[in-house]
Amino acid sequence: MTAPTGPTETGDIADFEQEFSSAGTPGRTPLVIKLLVAATFVVILNETTLVNAVPTLMSDFKITESTAQWALTVFMLTMAAVIPVTGWFLQRVTTRTAYATAMITFSTGTLIAAIAPTFGFLLVGRVVQAGGTAVMMPLLMTTLMTVVAAQDRGRVMGQVTLAMSCAPAMGPAVSGVLLELGSWRFIFVAVLPIAILVGLFGFRQLENVGETTSSPVSWTSVVLAAGGFSSFVFGLSKVGNAEWPLPTALIGGGVVLIAAFAVLQLRLQRLERPLMDLRTLRHRNYTVSLVLMSAGFMAFLGSMILLPLYLQNLRGLTELQTGLLVMPGGLAMGLLGPQVGKAYDRIGARPLVIPGAVAMVALLFGMSRIGVDTPYAAILALHVALMVSLAMIFTPVFTIGLGDLSPQLYSHGSSLLGTLQQVSGAIGTALLVVIMTNRTESLAADGVNDADAFMGGLQWAFFAGAVIGVVVIAMALLLPSKANAPEGAHGGH
Repeated sequence: MTAPTGPTETGDIADFEQEFSSAGTPGRTPLVIKLLVAATFVVILNETTLVNAVPTLMSDFKITESTAQWALTVFMLTMAAVIPVTGWFLQRVTTRTAYATAMITFSTGTLIAAIAPTFGFLLVGRVVQAGGTAVMMPLLMTTLMTVVAAQDRGRVMGQVTLAMSCAPAMGPAVSGVLLELGSWRFIFVAVLPIAILVGLFGFRQLENVGETTSSPVSWTSVVLAAGGFSSFVFGLSKVGNAEWPLPTALIGGGVVLIAAFAVLQLRLQRLERPLMDLRTLRHRNYTVSLVLMSAGFMAFLGSMILLPLYLQNLRGLTELQTGLLVMPGGLAMGLLGPQVGKAYDRIGARPLVIPGAVAMVALLFGMSRIGVDTPYAAILALHVALMVSLAMIFTPVFTIGLGDLSPQLYSHGSSLLGTLQQVSGAIGTALLVVIMTNRTESLAADGVNDADAFMGGLQWAFFAGAVIGVVVIAMALLLPSKANAPEGAHGGH
Protein backbone atom coordinates (compact mmCIF):
# COMPACT_ATOMS: atom_id res chain seq x y z
CA MET A 1 0.00 0.00 0.00
CA THR A 2 1.65 3.10 -1.20
CA ALA A 3 0.99 6.72 -0.49
CA PRO A 4 -2.66 7.76 -0.60
CA THR A 5 -2.25 10.05 -3.57
CA GLY A 6 -5.42 9.24 -5.46
CA PRO A 7 -8.58 7.12 -5.58
CA THR A 8 -8.58 3.42 -4.88
CA GLU A 9 -9.04 0.80 -7.55
CA THR A 10 -12.80 1.01 -7.03
CA GLY A 11 -12.59 4.52 -8.40
CA ASP A 12 -14.92 5.77 -5.69
CA ILE A 13 -13.30 9.11 -4.89
CA ALA A 14 -16.04 10.07 -2.45
CA ASP A 15 -15.50 6.97 -0.33
CA PHE A 16 -11.77 7.57 -0.44
CA GLU A 17 -12.10 11.15 0.79
CA GLN A 18 -14.63 10.17 3.43
CA GLU A 19 -12.30 7.45 4.71
CA PHE A 20 -9.43 9.86 5.15
CA SER A 21 -11.49 12.69 6.62
CA SER A 22 -12.79 10.35 9.34
CA ALA A 23 -9.33 8.80 9.77
CA GLY A 24 -7.85 12.15 10.58
CA THR A 25 -10.42 12.94 13.27
CA PRO A 26 -8.46 13.22 16.56
CA GLY A 27 -9.54 10.73 19.24
CA ARG A 28 -11.35 8.44 16.79
CA THR A 29 -10.17 5.05 15.60
CA PRO A 30 -11.06 4.38 11.95
CA LEU A 31 -13.46 1.46 11.44
CA VAL A 32 -10.95 -0.26 9.17
CA ILE A 33 -8.48 -0.47 12.09
CA LYS A 34 -11.09 -1.82 14.52
CA LEU A 35 -12.01 -4.56 12.05
CA LEU A 36 -8.40 -5.50 11.37
CA VAL A 37 -7.59 -5.58 15.12
CA ALA A 38 -10.51 -7.97 15.71
CA ALA A 39 -9.40 -10.26 12.87
CA THR A 40 -5.77 -10.15 14.03
CA PHE A 41 -6.82 -11.09 17.56
CA VAL A 42 -8.63 -14.19 16.25
CA VAL A 43 -5.76 -15.44 14.09
CA ILE A 44 -3.00 -14.72 16.66
CA LEU A 45 -5.01 -16.41 19.43
CA ASN A 46 -4.74 -19.59 17.40
CA GLU A 47 -0.92 -19.46 17.41
CA THR A 48 -0.70 -20.64 21.03
CA THR A 49 -3.89 -22.67 21.48
CA LEU A 50 -2.21 -26.02 20.69
CA VAL A 51 0.41 -25.62 23.42
CA ASN A 52 -1.70 -27.64 25.87
CA ALA A 53 -2.89 -30.18 23.30
CA VAL A 54 0.44 -31.99 22.71
CA PRO A 55 -0.34 -34.92 25.11
CA THR A 56 -3.76 -35.55 23.52
CA LEU A 57 -2.24 -35.37 20.01
CA MET A 58 0.33 -37.97 21.08
CA SER A 59 -2.43 -40.24 22.34
CA ASP A 60 -4.86 -39.83 19.42
CA PHE A 61 -2.30 -40.18 16.62
CA LYS A 62 0.06 -42.59 18.44
CA ILE A 63 3.04 -40.29 17.90
CA THR A 64 6.02 -39.19 20.00
CA GLU A 65 6.25 -35.86 21.78
CA SER A 66 8.89 -34.58 19.33
CA THR A 67 6.56 -35.41 16.42
CA ALA A 68 3.54 -33.79 18.12
CA GLN A 69 5.57 -30.59 18.67
CA TRP A 70 5.56 -30.17 14.88
CA ALA A 71 1.98 -28.90 15.20
CA LEU A 72 3.53 -25.86 16.92
CA THR A 73 6.83 -25.69 15.02
CA VAL A 74 5.30 -25.80 11.54
CA PHE A 75 3.15 -22.75 12.33
CA MET A 76 6.22 -20.75 13.32
CA LEU A 77 8.18 -21.92 10.27
CA THR A 78 5.38 -20.96 7.89
CA MET A 79 5.11 -17.51 9.47
CA ALA A 80 8.88 -17.01 9.06
CA ALA A 81 8.70 -18.11 5.41
CA VAL A 82 5.59 -16.14 4.36
CA ILE A 83 5.96 -12.77 6.16
CA PRO A 84 8.93 -11.62 4.01
CA VAL A 85 6.66 -11.84 0.94
CA THR A 86 3.85 -9.78 2.46
CA GLY A 87 5.44 -6.37 1.77
CA TRP A 88 5.31 -7.02 -1.98
CA PHE A 89 1.87 -8.70 -1.74
CA LEU A 90 0.26 -5.80 0.16
CA GLN A 91 1.40 -3.32 -2.47
CA ARG A 92 -0.14 -5.35 -5.29
CA VAL A 93 -3.64 -5.96 -3.88
CA THR A 94 -6.35 -3.82 -2.31
CA THR A 95 -7.12 -3.79 1.40
CA ARG A 96 -10.28 -5.86 0.86
CA THR A 97 -8.48 -8.43 -1.27
CA ALA A 98 -5.65 -8.80 1.27
CA TYR A 99 -8.17 -9.14 4.12
CA ALA A 100 -10.28 -11.68 2.24
CA THR A 101 -7.18 -13.68 1.29
CA ALA A 102 -5.97 -13.77 4.89
CA MET A 103 -9.30 -14.74 6.47
CA ILE A 104 -10.28 -17.29 3.80
CA THR A 105 -6.85 -18.90 4.06
CA PHE A 106 -6.97 -18.97 7.86
CA SER A 107 -10.54 -20.35 7.94
CA THR A 108 -9.69 -23.02 5.36
CA GLY A 109 -6.70 -24.11 7.42
CA THR A 110 -8.83 -24.21 10.57
CA LEU A 111 -11.39 -26.46 8.82
CA ILE A 112 -8.65 -28.81 7.53
CA ALA A 113 -7.19 -29.06 11.04
CA ALA A 114 -10.61 -29.67 12.65
CA ILE A 115 -11.42 -32.67 10.41
CA ALA A 116 -7.85 -33.95 9.96
CA PRO A 117 -7.95 -37.78 9.77
CA THR A 118 -4.17 -38.04 10.22
CA PHE A 119 -1.43 -35.99 11.84
CA GLY A 120 -0.09 -35.13 8.39
CA PHE A 121 -3.42 -33.49 7.51
CA LEU A 122 -3.32 -31.57 10.79
CA LEU A 123 0.10 -30.19 9.82
CA VAL A 124 -1.29 -29.14 6.43
CA GLY A 125 -4.09 -27.30 8.22
CA ARG A 126 -1.59 -25.53 10.49
CA VAL A 127 0.52 -24.45 7.49
CA VAL A 128 -2.56 -22.99 5.76
CA GLN A 129 -3.65 -21.26 8.99
CA ALA A 130 -0.21 -19.71 9.43
CA GLY A 131 -0.27 -18.46 5.84
CA GLY A 132 -3.38 -16.41 6.63
CA THR A 133 -1.99 -15.22 9.97
CA ALA A 134 1.24 -14.06 8.31
CA VAL A 135 -0.70 -11.59 6.14
CA MET A 136 -2.82 -10.07 8.92
CA MET A 137 -0.19 -8.36 11.10
CA PRO A 138 1.62 -6.50 8.25
CA LEU A 139 -1.79 -5.61 6.76
CA LEU A 140 -2.92 -4.12 10.09
CA MET A 141 0.33 -2.19 10.62
CA THR A 142 0.48 -0.88 7.05
CA THR A 143 -3.16 0.24 7.05
CA LEU A 144 -2.76 1.92 10.43
CA MET A 145 0.22 3.95 9.24
CA THR A 146 -1.68 4.95 6.09
CA VAL A 147 -5.02 6.07 7.54
CA VAL A 148 -4.21 7.33 11.05
CA ALA A 149 -2.93 10.88 11.53
CA ALA A 150 0.61 11.04 12.95
CA GLN A 151 -0.49 12.79 16.15
CA ASP A 152 -2.95 9.97 16.91
CA ARG A 153 -0.89 6.90 16.00
CA GLY A 154 0.33 6.10 19.50
CA ARG A 155 -3.20 5.67 20.85
CA VAL A 156 -4.27 3.49 17.92
CA MET A 157 -1.04 1.46 17.99
CA GLY A 158 -1.86 0.76 21.63
CA GLN A 159 -5.03 -0.98 20.47
CA VAL A 160 -2.89 -3.14 18.19
CA THR A 161 -0.89 -4.14 21.28
CA LEU A 162 -4.14 -5.47 22.72
CA ALA A 163 -4.35 -8.04 19.91
CA MET A 164 -0.64 -8.79 19.90
CA SER A 165 -0.24 -9.48 23.62
CA CYS A 166 -3.64 -10.56 24.96
CA ALA A 167 -4.19 -13.18 22.26
CA PRO A 168 -0.98 -15.21 22.82
CA ALA A 169 -1.44 -14.97 26.60
CA MET A 170 -5.05 -16.16 26.41
CA GLY A 171 -4.30 -19.00 23.97
CA PRO A 172 -3.09 -21.60 26.51
CA ALA A 173 -5.85 -20.73 29.01
CA VAL A 174 -8.59 -20.88 26.35
CA SER A 175 -7.30 -24.19 25.01
CA GLY A 176 -7.09 -25.56 28.56
CA VAL A 177 -10.80 -24.86 29.05
CA LEU A 178 -11.71 -26.28 25.62
CA LEU A 179 -9.68 -29.44 26.25
CA GLU A 180 -11.66 -29.94 29.47
CA LEU A 181 -14.86 -29.87 27.36
CA GLY A 182 -13.75 -32.02 24.43
CA SER A 183 -10.90 -33.29 22.27
CA TRP A 184 -8.18 -31.21 20.60
CA ARG A 185 -10.50 -30.88 17.58
CA PHE A 186 -12.81 -28.72 19.68
CA ILE A 187 -10.12 -25.99 19.66
CA PHE A 188 -10.50 -25.64 15.88
CA VAL A 189 -14.26 -26.21 15.89
CA ALA A 190 -14.67 -23.32 18.36
CA VAL A 191 -12.41 -20.96 16.39
CA LEU A 192 -13.84 -21.69 12.91
CA PRO A 193 -17.29 -19.98 13.20
CA ILE A 194 -15.69 -16.96 14.92
CA ALA A 195 -13.14 -16.63 12.11
CA ILE A 196 -15.87 -16.93 9.45
CA LEU A 197 -18.12 -14.34 11.13
CA VAL A 198 -15.24 -11.88 11.68
CA GLY A 199 -14.13 -12.43 8.08
CA LEU A 200 -17.59 -11.88 6.56
CA PHE A 201 -18.45 -8.86 8.69
CA GLY A 202 -15.05 -7.30 8.14
CA PHE A 203 -15.17 -7.78 4.37
CA ARG A 204 -18.62 -6.16 4.17
CA GLN A 205 -17.52 -3.12 6.18
CA LEU A 206 -13.98 -2.60 4.92
CA GLU A 207 -13.05 0.04 2.40
CA ASN A 208 -9.92 0.00 0.28
CA VAL A 209 -7.11 2.21 1.54
CA GLY A 210 -4.40 3.67 -0.69
CA GLU A 211 -3.38 2.64 -4.19
CA THR A 212 -1.96 -0.58 -5.53
CA THR A 213 1.15 -1.00 -7.64
CA SER A 214 1.94 -3.69 -10.18
CA SER A 215 5.54 -4.81 -9.91
CA PRO A 216 6.69 -8.26 -11.09
CA VAL A 217 7.62 -10.76 -8.42
CA SER A 218 11.13 -12.15 -8.16
CA TRP A 219 10.53 -15.87 -7.62
CA THR A 220 14.19 -16.31 -6.77
CA SER A 221 13.65 -13.88 -3.90
CA VAL A 222 10.59 -15.84 -2.74
CA VAL A 223 12.55 -19.11 -2.70
CA LEU A 224 15.55 -17.55 -0.93
CA ALA A 225 13.36 -15.83 1.68
CA ALA A 226 11.20 -18.89 2.37
CA GLY A 227 14.15 -21.27 2.46
CA GLY A 228 16.45 -18.97 4.40
CA PHE A 229 14.16 -17.75 7.16
CA SER A 230 12.39 -21.10 7.68
CA SER A 231 15.69 -23.04 7.76
CA PHE A 232 17.19 -20.55 10.20
CA VAL A 233 14.18 -20.65 12.54
CA PHE A 234 13.88 -24.44 12.27
CA GLY A 235 17.58 -24.83 13.10
CA LEU A 236 17.11 -22.65 16.17
CA SER A 237 14.10 -24.73 17.26
CA LYS A 238 16.25 -27.88 17.12
CA VAL A 239 19.02 -26.45 19.30
CA GLY A 240 19.18 -28.62 22.39
CA ASN A 241 16.71 -31.15 20.91
CA ALA A 242 18.89 -32.73 18.22
CA GLU A 243 22.48 -33.75 17.55
CA TRP A 244 24.62 -30.68 16.88
CA PRO A 245 25.45 -31.22 13.20
CA LEU A 246 21.77 -30.84 12.24
CA PRO A 247 21.02 -27.49 13.98
CA THR A 248 24.37 -26.08 12.86
CA ALA A 249 23.77 -27.07 9.24
CA LEU A 250 20.24 -25.64 9.25
CA ILE A 251 21.25 -22.37 10.90
CA GLY A 252 24.33 -22.00 8.66
CA GLY A 253 22.35 -22.80 5.53
CA GLY A 254 19.65 -20.35 6.57
CA VAL A 255 22.19 -17.57 7.12
CA VAL A 256 23.69 -18.15 3.66
CA LEU A 257 20.26 -18.05 1.98
CA ILE A 258 19.22 -14.92 3.92
CA ALA A 259 22.47 -13.20 2.92
CA ALA A 260 21.84 -14.11 -0.72
CA PHE A 261 18.29 -12.80 -0.37
CA ALA A 262 19.55 -9.46 1.02
CA VAL A 263 22.11 -9.07 -1.80
CA LEU A 264 19.43 -9.80 -4.40
CA GLN A 265 17.07 -7.22 -2.83
CA LEU A 266 19.77 -4.55 -3.07
CA ARG A 267 20.11 -5.31 -6.77
CA LEU A 268 16.34 -5.35 -7.34
CA GLN A 269 15.98 -2.01 -5.54
CA ARG A 270 17.82 -0.38 -8.42
CA LEU A 271 15.08 -1.75 -10.70
CA GLU A 272 12.35 -0.62 -8.22
CA ARG A 273 11.00 -4.14 -7.76
CA PRO A 274 12.40 -5.67 -4.54
CA LEU A 275 10.40 -8.29 -2.67
CA MET A 276 11.46 -6.68 0.63
CA ASP A 277 12.72 -3.11 0.29
CA LEU A 278 15.79 -2.76 2.49
CA ARG A 279 15.86 1.00 2.01
CA THR A 280 13.80 1.01 5.20
CA LEU A 281 17.12 0.49 7.01
CA ARG A 282 18.40 3.87 5.81
CA HIS A 283 15.93 5.49 8.22
CA ARG A 284 17.75 5.83 11.53
CA ASN A 285 14.74 5.72 13.86
CA TYR A 286 13.34 2.67 12.10
CA THR A 287 16.68 0.82 12.32
CA VAL A 288 17.13 1.68 16.01
CA SER A 289 13.55 0.56 16.67
CA LEU A 290 14.17 -2.67 14.79
CA VAL A 291 17.25 -3.53 16.87
CA LEU A 292 15.45 -2.56 20.08
CA MET A 293 12.38 -4.62 19.19
CA SER A 294 14.51 -7.65 18.23
CA ALA A 295 16.41 -7.60 21.53
CA GLY A 296 13.15 -7.05 23.40
CA PHE A 297 11.47 -10.01 21.73
CA MET A 298 14.50 -12.21 22.38
CA ALA A 299 14.28 -11.51 26.09
CA PHE A 300 10.46 -11.49 26.17
CA LEU A 301 9.69 -14.71 24.26
CA GLY A 302 12.73 -16.55 25.59
CA SER A 303 11.71 -15.77 29.15
CA MET A 304 8.06 -16.58 28.52
CA ILE A 305 8.89 -20.17 27.61
CA LEU A 306 10.85 -20.54 30.85
CA LEU A 307 8.01 -19.69 33.23
CA PRO A 308 5.67 -22.53 32.09
CA LEU A 309 8.60 -24.98 32.35
CA TYR A 310 9.14 -23.87 35.93
CA LEU A 311 5.46 -23.94 36.87
CA GLN A 312 4.72 -27.34 35.29
CA ASN A 313 7.97 -29.29 35.67
CA LEU A 314 9.03 -28.03 39.08
CA ARG A 315 5.86 -26.79 40.79
CA GLY A 316 3.53 -29.44 39.33
CA LEU A 317 0.82 -27.16 37.95
CA THR A 318 -1.42 -28.35 35.13
CA GLU A 319 -1.40 -26.68 31.72
CA LEU A 320 -4.70 -24.95 32.52
CA GLN A 321 -3.45 -23.70 35.90
CA THR A 322 -0.27 -22.43 34.23
CA GLY A 323 -2.27 -20.68 31.51
CA LEU A 324 -4.50 -18.99 34.08
CA LEU A 325 -1.47 -17.85 36.12
CA VAL A 326 0.25 -16.14 33.17
CA MET A 327 -2.94 -14.76 31.60
CA PRO A 328 -3.25 -11.70 33.90
CA GLY A 329 0.15 -10.48 32.66
CA GLY A 330 -0.93 -10.70 29.04
CA LEU A 331 -4.21 -8.96 29.82
CA ALA A 332 -2.39 -6.21 31.71
CA MET A 333 -0.03 -5.66 28.78
CA GLY A 334 -2.87 -5.56 26.26
CA LEU A 335 -5.22 -3.37 28.28
CA LEU A 336 -2.43 -0.95 29.13
CA GLY A 337 -1.42 -0.65 25.46
CA PRO A 338 -4.00 2.02 24.52
CA GLN A 339 -3.12 4.08 27.60
CA VAL A 340 0.60 3.87 26.78
CA GLY A 341 -0.27 4.90 23.22
CA LYS A 342 -2.14 7.98 24.45
CA ALA A 343 0.81 8.86 26.67
CA TYR A 344 3.16 8.52 23.70
CA ASP A 345 1.04 10.96 21.69
CA ARG A 346 1.37 13.48 24.55
CA ILE A 347 4.95 13.06 25.82
CA GLY A 348 6.84 11.05 23.20
CA ALA A 349 8.85 7.82 23.34
CA ARG A 350 11.81 8.38 25.65
CA PRO A 351 9.87 9.02 28.92
CA LEU A 352 8.11 5.67 28.35
CA VAL A 353 10.68 3.40 26.68
CA ILE A 354 13.70 4.20 28.87
CA PRO A 355 11.95 3.52 32.23
CA GLY A 356 10.21 0.51 30.66
CA ALA A 357 13.52 -0.95 29.50
CA VAL A 358 15.18 -0.42 32.90
CA ALA A 359 12.18 -2.00 34.64
CA MET A 360 12.26 -4.97 32.22
CA VAL A 361 15.91 -5.70 33.05
CA ALA A 362 15.28 -5.34 36.79
CA LEU A 363 12.25 -7.64 36.67
CA LEU A 364 14.03 -10.31 34.62
CA PHE A 365 16.82 -10.17 37.19
CA GLY A 366 14.16 -10.55 39.87
CA MET A 367 12.82 -13.64 38.11
CA SER A 368 16.35 -15.07 38.15
CA ARG A 369 16.11 -15.10 41.95
CA ILE A 370 12.92 -17.18 42.26
CA GLY A 371 13.27 -20.56 43.95
CA VAL A 372 11.46 -23.86 44.40
CA ASP A 373 9.19 -22.41 47.12
CA THR A 374 8.60 -18.87 45.83
CA PRO A 375 4.95 -17.91 46.54
CA TYR A 376 2.70 -17.93 43.49
CA ALA A 377 1.56 -14.40 44.36
CA ALA A 378 5.15 -13.17 44.00
CA ILE A 379 5.54 -14.93 40.64
CA LEU A 380 2.24 -13.45 39.45
CA ALA A 381 3.29 -9.96 40.56
CA LEU A 382 6.68 -10.25 38.82
CA HIS A 383 5.06 -11.47 35.60
CA VAL A 384 2.37 -8.78 35.53
CA ALA A 385 4.98 -6.08 36.22
CA LEU A 386 7.18 -7.47 33.43
CA MET A 387 4.29 -7.35 30.96
CA VAL A 388 3.53 -3.75 31.99
CA SER A 389 7.17 -2.76 31.37
CA LEU A 390 7.01 -4.41 27.93
CA ALA A 391 3.83 -2.46 27.10
CA MET A 392 5.76 0.72 27.85
CA ILE A 393 8.38 -0.39 25.32
CA PHE A 394 6.64 -2.02 22.36
CA THR A 395 3.78 0.40 21.62
CA PRO A 396 6.01 3.52 21.33
CA VAL A 397 8.75 1.61 19.47
CA PHE A 398 6.39 0.24 16.82
CA THR A 399 4.90 3.71 16.37
CA ILE A 400 8.13 5.68 16.17
CA GLY A 401 9.86 3.11 13.97
CA LEU A 402 7.19 2.86 11.27
CA GLY A 403 6.44 6.58 11.59
CA ASP A 404 9.96 7.33 10.38
CA LEU A 405 9.26 5.72 6.99
CA SER A 406 7.79 7.26 3.86
CA PRO A 407 4.33 5.89 2.96
CA GLN A 408 5.55 3.73 0.07
CA LEU A 409 7.79 1.85 2.55
CA TYR A 410 5.09 1.13 5.17
CA SER A 411 4.28 -2.35 3.87
CA HIS A 412 7.97 -3.30 3.55
CA GLY A 413 8.72 -1.90 7.01
CA SER A 414 5.82 -3.87 8.53
CA SER A 415 6.97 -7.01 6.75
CA LEU A 416 10.57 -6.73 8.00
CA LEU A 417 9.30 -5.97 11.50
CA GLY A 418 7.10 -9.10 11.48
CA THR A 419 9.90 -11.27 10.11
CA LEU A 420 12.36 -10.18 12.78
CA GLN A 421 9.74 -10.79 15.49
CA GLN A 422 9.64 -14.46 14.44
CA VAL A 423 13.41 -14.76 14.07
CA SER A 424 14.35 -12.91 17.28
CA GLY A 425 11.76 -14.88 19.25
CA ALA A 426 13.23 -18.14 17.95
CA ILE A 427 16.79 -16.96 18.77
CA GLY A 428 15.80 -15.94 22.30
CA THR A 429 13.96 -19.19 22.95
CA ALA A 430 16.82 -21.36 21.66
CA LEU A 431 19.49 -19.37 23.50
CA LEU A 432 17.81 -19.33 26.91
CA VAL A 433 16.75 -23.00 26.71
CA VAL A 434 20.33 -24.03 25.87
CA ILE A 435 21.70 -21.96 28.76
CA MET A 436 19.15 -23.53 31.12
CA THR A 437 19.84 -27.07 29.88
CA ASN A 438 23.64 -26.78 30.03
CA ARG A 439 23.61 -25.28 33.53
CA THR A 440 21.14 -27.91 34.76
CA GLU A 441 23.28 -30.75 33.38
CA SER A 442 26.44 -29.22 34.85
CA LEU A 443 24.89 -28.97 38.33
CA ALA A 444 23.48 -32.50 38.08
CA ALA A 445 26.92 -33.81 37.13
CA ASP A 446 28.28 -32.15 40.29
CA GLY A 447 25.81 -34.15 42.40
CA VAL A 448 23.12 -31.51 42.91
CA ASN A 449 19.60 -32.99 43.24
CA ASP A 450 17.30 -32.75 40.21
CA ALA A 451 15.03 -29.99 41.55
CA ASP A 452 17.89 -27.71 42.61
CA ALA A 453 19.80 -28.40 39.38
CA PHE A 454 16.76 -27.45 37.29
CA MET A 455 16.23 -24.33 39.42
CA GLY A 456 19.88 -23.36 38.95
CA GLY A 457 19.57 -23.70 35.17
CA LEU A 458 16.37 -21.66 35.16
CA GLN A 459 17.97 -18.87 37.19
CA TRP A 460 20.88 -18.62 34.76
CA ALA A 461 18.49 -18.46 31.80
CA PHE A 462 16.43 -15.63 33.33
CA PHE A 463 19.67 -13.78 34.12
CA ALA A 464 20.71 -14.16 30.46
CA GLY A 465 17.35 -12.61 29.48
CA ALA A 466 18.19 -9.64 31.72
CA VAL A 467 21.58 -9.29 30.01
CA ILE A 468 19.88 -9.22 26.59
CA GLY A 469 17.60 -6.53 28.00
CA VAL A 470 20.62 -4.24 28.46
CA VAL A 471 20.66 -3.90 24.65
CA VAL A 472 17.09 -2.60 24.88
CA ILE A 473 18.20 0.10 27.34
CA ALA A 474 21.10 1.10 25.06
CA MET A 475 18.83 1.38 22.00
CA ALA A 476 16.18 3.27 24.01
CA LEU A 477 18.74 5.97 24.75
CA LEU A 478 19.19 6.47 20.98
CA LEU A 479 15.51 7.04 20.30
CA PRO A 480 14.19 10.54 19.66
CA SER A 481 11.14 11.63 21.59
CA LYS A 482 8.95 11.73 18.48
CA ALA A 483 9.19 10.22 15.03
CA ASN A 484 10.29 12.44 12.18
CA ALA A 485 7.31 13.02 9.90
CA PRO A 486 8.50 11.92 6.43
CA GLU A 487 7.43 14.03 3.51
CA GLY A 488 4.14 12.81 2.11
CA ALA A 489 3.07 10.88 5.20
CA HIS A 490 -0.56 11.32 6.08
CA GLY A 491 -1.11 13.47 9.07
CA GLY A 492 2.52 14.26 9.37
CA HIS A 493 2.29 17.94 8.43
